[in-house]
Amino acid sequence: MAMALENMNNPDLNADITLEGQIIESNVNIPMIRTDKEGNIEAWKNLDFESNGFYDDLPTGDRLYLTRQLERMKKENTPVVIREHNSEEIAGFIYYRDSDLLNKLQYYPMALLLILLLFGTVIYLVFKSNKVAEQNKLWAGMAKETAHQIGTPLSSLLGWVEILRMENTEESTVAEIEKDIDRLNTIADRFSKIGSTPNLERHNVVLETKKAFDYYQSRSSKQVDFQFDTDEDAKIYAMINPQLFSWVIENLIKNAIDAMEGKGNLSIKVESKSGKYVQVLVSDTGKGIPKNLYSKIFEPGFTTKKRGWGLGLSLTKRIIEDYHRGRVHVEKSEVGKGTTMSVILKEM
Repeated sequence: MAMALENMNNPDLNADITLEGQIIESNVNIPMIRTDKEGNIEAWKNLDFESNGFYDDLPTGDRLYLTRQLERMKKENTPVVIREHNSEEIAGFIYYRDSDLLNKLQYYPMALLLILLLFGTVIYLVFKSNKVAEQNKLWAGMAKETAHQIGTPLSSLLGWVEILRMENTEESTVAEIEKDIDRLNTIADRFSKIGSTPNLERHNVVLETKKAFDYYQSRSSKQVDFQFDTDEDAKIYAMINPQLFSWVIENLIKNAIDAMEGKGNLSIKVESKSGKYVQVLVSDTGKGIPKNLYSKIFEPGFTTKKRGWGLGLSLTKRIIEDYHRGRVHVEKSEVGKGTTMSVILKEM
């Protein structure tokens, strides 16, 4: 457009300017302002308002708009000089700027790049989600198969227990064996529930927590001082699956004992929070957890043990948050002094 205006201003009367004239006439996008040689606005074209006529006859607002547009054009492009016919004397100037459409087009490559990045991200997330789903399906299948395989020897063990009774074996010994068989039944039942949505029922959280507490207390080192800091007769209810909930408590107790290296104080407290939430606190006097690891300890595979799979807390988080719609987190911890883990459920 600028070249066309330059050619139109050619003082050579014999020059063919038909093409330049067509270019200028067909211009409906490029904003232009013509001024006299002193810089006074004389005419304009393709600006965003409908006012016509002389500049001096325009409302104040329109004149300010034209003035601002002129200042913008002066900054963007060198004006085209208009000369008198057959003379080098300057008659005026034509100022112009890029069209709004061209300005918008400058951002299109960036928008296209963002769209491509968005599609790439979506594809990656879908692929990753499918991969995780396949892994979860594999682990769930292995867990169910393990539960199935455990069932066969358990049935046999129950038969051997009855034989021991018939042979007048000491009842306390038989009772302990039965407890361990019940324990194996519970483990098999837990594994069979992995990968499927468990049924939640209204249970006394104090009672279910105490069961897991008693089991580990009777089978742990005497150097660990167990304390249950809640009235055993208290009744605090929530919607839980007893087998999975006891698994959570056992995981937290086991981690606490490992953190204390088999020696220290372990306490559990169950309390109601204003009748809305149930909070279970498991505290130990172990080595503690640095703050930067508070969330990382729940990631699958993360462990500080030499021989650990890093699945206990990950499974705990999934059971509480995915199945029970609750929350599990580090309530407080101090390196070298101990940790308190918190499980929160909605009270019913």
